[in-house]
Amino acid sequence: MTKDEKGPSDEALVQARQRPTAAHLQSIEDSPPSPEQTAMSERFEREGWSHERRLAHIRERARSAATLHAAE
Repeated sequence: MTKDEKGPSDEALVQARQRPTAAHLQSIEDSPPSPEQTAMSERFEREGWSHERRLAHIRERARSAATLHAAE
């Protein structure tokens, strides 16, 4: 990797290591992550999204879904 290429941040690496544990805990609670949730998490990790950016994205998706359902 050259100095111009950006690799995953330390935060992203930690979150990537924690994802299997989080998925296991969700399964224990009978709410395993969906394939869409897993893909989204993998994208966040791959692209090195910060925790704040992830939360903002997830909140916006939730707002959009709530608005869509309210309109129906």
